[in-house]
Amino acid sequence: MATPSSRQTLIDYCLRRLGDPVIEVNVSPDQLDDKVDDALQVYREFNDDAVVRTYHKQQVSASDVSNQYVDLSTDILYVMSVFPLASSFNTARNFFDIKYQMMLNDIADMHNYMGDLAYYEQMQQYLSLLDMKLNGMVQATFSRKQNRLYIHGDFSDGDIEAGDYIVIECLKEVSTTDHTSVFNDIFMKDYTTALIKQQWGSNLMKFEGMQMPGGVMFNGRQYYDDATQEIESLRERMRLEYEKPVDFLVG
Repeated sequence: MATPSSRQTLIDYCLRRLGDPVIEVNVSPDQLDDKVDDALQVYREFNDDAVVRTYHKQQVSASDVSNQYVDLSTDILYVMSVFPLASSFNTARNFFDIKYQMMLNDIADMHNYMGDLAYYEQMQQYLSLLDMKLNGMVQATFSRKQNRLYIHGDFSDGDIEAGDYIVIECLKEVSTTDHTSVFNDIFMKDYTTALIKQQWGSNLMKFEGMQMPGGVMFNGRQYYDDATQEIESLRERMRLEYEKPVDFLVG
Protein backbone atom coordinates (compact mmCIF):
# COMPACT_ATOMS: atom_id res chain seq x y z
CA MET A 1 0.00 0.00 0.00
CA ALA A 2 1.20 3.53 -0.81
CA THR A 3 0.25 4.88 2.63
CA PRO A 4 2.14 2.84 5.26
CA SER A 5 0.46 2.64 8.66
CA SER A 6 2.77 0.25 10.53
CA ARG A 7 6.39 -0.90 10.65
CA GLN A 8 5.73 -3.81 8.31
CA THR A 9 3.79 -1.81 5.72
CA LEU A 10 6.58 0.79 5.76
CA ILE A 11 9.16 -1.95 5.17
CA ASP A 12 7.07 -3.42 2.34
CA TYR A 13 6.71 0.03 0.75
CA CYS A 14 10.48 0.67 0.90
CA LEU A 15 11.27 -2.74 -0.58
CA ARG A 16 8.91 -2.08 -3.50
CA ARG A 17 10.67 1.22 -4.15
CA LEU A 18 13.94 -0.71 -4.36
CA GLY A 19 12.51 -3.16 -6.93
CA ASP A 20 10.99 -5.96 -4.88
CA PRO A 21 9.60 -8.44 -5.92
CA VAL A 22 10.98 -7.94 -9.45
CA ILE A 23 14.48 -7.70 -7.99
CA GLU A 24 15.48 -9.59 -4.87
CA VAL A 25 16.59 -7.16 -2.18
CA ASN A 26 19.25 -8.99 -0.18
CA VAL A 27 18.51 -7.60 3.29
CA SER A 28 17.49 -9.80 6.23
CA PRO A 29 14.30 -9.14 8.29
CA ASP A 30 16.39 -8.17 11.32
CA GLN A 31 18.36 -5.69 9.24
CA LEU A 32 15.09 -4.21 7.94
CA ASP A 33 13.83 -3.72 11.50
CA ASP A 34 17.13 -2.10 12.45
CA LYS A 35 16.83 0.40 9.59
CA VAL A 36 13.31 1.39 10.67
CA ASP A 37 14.60 1.91 14.22
CA ASP A 38 17.48 4.03 12.91
CA ALA A 39 15.09 6.12 10.82
CA LEU A 40 12.75 6.66 13.79
CA GLN A 41 15.65 7.71 16.01
CA VAL A 42 16.80 10.38 13.54
CA TYR A 43 13.20 11.45 12.91
CA ARG A 44 12.52 11.97 16.62
CA GLU A 45 15.83 13.68 17.23
CA PHE A 46 15.62 16.38 14.58
CA ASN A 47 12.12 16.53 13.06
CA ASP A 48 9.68 18.88 14.75
CA ASP A 49 6.73 16.78 13.56
CA ALA A 50 7.94 13.86 15.70
CA VAL A 51 7.41 15.60 19.06
CA VAL A 52 4.54 17.40 20.77
CA ARG A 53 4.76 20.15 23.36
CA THR A 54 2.59 19.13 26.28
CA TYR A 55 2.17 19.11 30.07
CA HIS A 56 2.96 15.99 32.07
CA LYS A 57 1.57 15.30 35.53
CA GLN A 58 3.21 12.69 37.75
CA GLN A 59 2.76 11.61 41.35
CA VAL A 60 5.90 11.48 43.45
CA SER A 61 6.59 8.08 45.00
CA ALA A 62 8.45 7.20 48.19
CA SER A 63 11.40 5.92 46.15
CA ASP A 64 11.56 9.27 44.31
CA VAL A 65 11.86 11.08 47.64
CA SER A 66 14.53 8.65 48.80
CA ASN A 67 16.49 8.95 45.55
CA GLN A 68 15.93 12.72 45.37
CA TYR A 69 14.99 12.57 41.72
CA VAL A 70 11.88 11.65 39.72
CA ASP A 71 11.93 8.90 37.10
CA LEU A 72 10.18 10.05 33.92
CA SER A 73 8.94 7.97 31.01
CA THR A 74 11.35 7.32 28.16
CA ASP A 75 9.15 9.13 25.60
CA ILE A 76 9.92 12.51 27.23
CA LEU A 77 12.77 14.10 25.27
CA TYR A 78 13.11 17.55 26.83
CA VAL A 79 11.82 19.24 29.97
CA MET A 80 11.10 22.90 29.34
CA SER A 81 10.08 23.94 32.85
CA VAL A 82 8.74 22.66 36.16
CA PHE A 83 5.68 24.36 37.58
CA PRO A 84 6.07 25.91 41.06
CA LEU A 85 5.37 23.32 43.73
CA ALA A 86 3.89 25.82 46.19
CA SER A 87 3.15 29.53 46.38
CA SER A 88 2.75 31.74 49.40
CA PHE A 89 0.70 34.28 47.45
CA ASN A 90 -1.11 32.41 44.73
CA THR A 91 -2.59 29.52 46.71
CA ALA A 92 -5.64 30.33 48.80
CA ARG A 93 -6.35 27.71 51.47
CA ASN A 94 -8.62 29.33 54.05
CA PHE A 95 -10.35 32.53 55.15
CA PHE A 96 -7.21 33.87 56.85
CA ASP A 97 -4.97 33.32 53.81
CA ILE A 98 -3.30 36.52 52.59
CA LYS A 99 -4.38 35.84 49.02
CA TYR A 100 -8.00 35.50 50.08
CA GLN A 101 -7.93 38.78 51.99
CA MET A 102 -6.23 40.66 49.17
CA MET A 103 -8.76 39.39 46.67
CA LEU A 104 -11.57 40.66 48.90
CA ASN A 105 -9.93 44.08 48.95
CA ASP A 106 -9.41 43.93 45.19
CA ILE A 107 -13.08 43.14 44.58
CA ALA A 108 -14.13 46.01 46.87
CA ASP A 109 -11.82 48.43 45.06
CA MET A 110 -13.08 47.26 41.68
CA HIS A 111 -16.63 48.04 42.85
CA ASN A 112 -15.57 51.52 43.96
CA TYR A 113 -13.90 52.16 40.61
CA MET A 114 -16.97 50.93 38.71
CA GLY A 115 -15.37 47.73 37.54
CA ASP A 116 -12.01 49.08 36.38
CA LEU A 117 -9.65 46.12 35.88
CA ALA A 118 -6.46 48.17 35.77
CA TYR A 119 -5.91 48.12 39.54
CA TYR A 120 -6.74 44.43 39.78
CA GLU A 121 -4.25 43.60 37.01
CA GLN A 122 -1.56 45.68 38.70
CA MET A 123 -2.17 43.88 42.01
CA GLN A 124 -1.90 40.48 40.33
CA GLN A 125 1.40 41.43 38.75
CA TYR A 126 2.65 42.72 42.08
CA LEU A 127 1.74 39.45 43.83
CA SER A 128 3.48 37.47 41.09
CA LEU A 129 6.58 39.62 41.52
CA LEU A 130 6.61 38.99 45.28
CA ASP A 131 6.12 35.28 44.70
CA MET A 132 9.03 35.14 42.24
CA LYS A 133 11.37 37.18 44.46
CA LEU A 134 10.58 35.45 47.76
CA ASN A 135 9.97 31.89 46.59
CA GLY A 136 11.96 31.86 43.38
CA MET A 137 11.61 29.52 40.44
CA VAL A 138 11.95 25.75 40.65
CA GLN A 139 15.55 24.77 39.92
CA ALA A 140 15.53 21.49 38.04
CA THR A 141 17.80 19.46 35.77
CA PHE A 142 16.65 16.78 33.35
CA SER A 143 19.03 13.96 32.41
CA ARG A 144 17.68 12.60 29.15
CA LYS A 145 19.80 9.46 28.95
CA GLN A 146 18.87 8.56 32.53
CA ASN A 147 15.25 9.79 32.24
CA ARG A 148 15.65 11.48 35.61
CA LEU A 149 14.35 14.86 36.72
CA TYR A 150 16.45 16.38 39.50
CA ILE A 151 14.62 19.08 41.49
CA HIS A 152 17.32 20.78 43.52
CA GLY A 153 16.68 21.61 47.16
CA ASP A 154 13.01 20.70 47.38
CA PHE A 155 13.58 17.05 48.29
CA SER A 156 16.17 17.78 51.00
CA ASP A 157 14.03 20.58 52.46
CA GLY A 158 10.96 18.38 52.63
CA ASP A 159 8.98 20.54 50.20
CA ILE A 160 8.23 17.44 48.12
CA GLU A 161 6.69 14.44 49.83
CA ALA A 162 5.44 11.08 48.64
CA GLY A 163 2.00 11.48 47.13
CA ASP A 164 2.57 15.02 45.89
CA TYR A 165 2.11 15.81 42.22
CA ILE A 166 4.54 17.63 39.97
CA VAL A 167 3.63 19.18 36.62
CA ILE A 168 6.23 19.77 33.93
CA GLU A 169 6.16 21.37 30.50
CA CYS A 170 7.95 19.03 28.12
CA LEU A 171 8.47 17.74 24.61
CA LYS A 172 7.20 14.19 24.20
CA GLU A 173 7.57 11.73 21.35
CA VAL A 174 4.56 11.19 19.11
CA SER A 175 3.57 7.58 19.76
CA THR A 176 3.77 5.38 16.69
CA THR A 177 1.25 3.04 18.33
CA ASP A 178 -1.46 5.67 18.72
CA HIS A 179 -0.51 7.80 15.70
CA THR A 180 0.40 5.51 12.81
CA SER A 181 0.61 8.45 10.38
CA VAL A 182 4.27 8.72 11.44
CA PHE A 183 5.05 5.79 9.15
CA ASN A 184 3.50 7.67 6.22
CA ASP A 185 5.65 10.77 6.76
CA ILE A 186 7.47 11.80 3.57
CA PHE A 187 10.84 11.99 5.28
CA MET A 188 10.35 8.64 7.03
CA LYS A 189 9.59 6.89 3.74
CA ASP A 190 12.52 8.46 1.86
CA TYR A 191 15.01 8.06 4.71
CA THR A 192 14.08 4.46 5.53
CA THR A 193 14.35 3.53 1.83
CA ALA A 194 17.82 5.08 1.65
CA LEU A 195 18.95 3.24 4.79
CA ILE A 196 17.74 -0.10 3.45
CA LYS A 197 19.44 0.61 0.12
CA GLN A 198 22.69 1.37 1.94
CA GLN A 199 22.42 -1.90 3.89
CA TRP A 200 21.70 -3.75 0.66
CA GLY A 201 24.82 -2.28 -0.92
CA SER A 202 26.86 -3.14 2.16
CA ASN A 203 25.70 -6.77 1.94
CA LEU A 204 26.51 -6.99 -1.79
CA MET A 205 29.97 -5.52 -1.29
CA LYS A 206 30.97 -8.81 0.32
CA PHE A 207 30.63 -10.42 -3.13
CA GLU A 208 32.25 -7.61 -5.13
CA GLY A 209 34.17 -8.97 -8.11
CA MET A 210 32.27 -12.26 -8.13
CA GLN A 211 30.99 -13.07 -11.63
CA MET A 212 27.55 -14.60 -12.06
CA PRO A 213 26.45 -16.84 -14.97
CA GLY A 214 26.14 -14.78 -18.11
CA GLY A 215 28.96 -12.45 -17.14
CA VAL A 216 26.91 -10.34 -14.65
CA MET A 217 28.98 -8.97 -11.77
CA PHE A 218 27.91 -7.61 -8.40
CA ASN A 219 28.26 -3.86 -7.96
CA GLY A 220 27.34 -3.39 -4.32
CA ARG A 221 29.68 -0.43 -3.84
CA GLN A 222 27.68 1.66 -6.31
CA TYR A 223 24.47 0.94 -4.38
CA TYR A 224 26.23 1.81 -1.13
CA ASP A 225 27.72 5.07 -2.40
CA ASP A 226 24.44 6.21 -3.99
CA ALA A 227 22.50 5.48 -0.79
CA THR A 228 25.09 7.25 1.37
CA GLN A 229 24.77 10.36 -0.78
CA GLU A 230 20.97 10.20 -0.53
CA ILE A 231 21.15 9.86 3.27
CA GLU A 232 23.43 12.89 3.60
CA SER A 233 21.14 14.95 1.36
CA LEU A 234 18.03 13.92 3.31
CA ARG A 235 19.60 14.71 6.68
CA GLU A 236 20.75 18.11 5.48
CA ARG A 237 17.28 18.88 4.14
CA MET A 238 15.68 17.77 7.41
CA ARG A 239 18.00 19.95 9.52
CA LEU A 240 17.21 22.96 7.34
CA GLU A 241 13.47 22.47 6.85
CA TYR A 242 12.11 20.47 9.80
CA GLU A 243 14.35 21.12 12.82
CA LYS A 244 13.53 23.80 15.38
CA PRO A 245 16.07 26.63 15.80
CA VAL A 246 18.86 25.87 18.25
CA ASP A 247 17.71 28.51 20.75
CA PHE A 248 14.21 27.02 20.93
CA LEU A 249 15.10 25.01 24.04
CA VAL A 250 17.22 27.69 25.70
CA GLY A 251 15.81 29.64 28.63
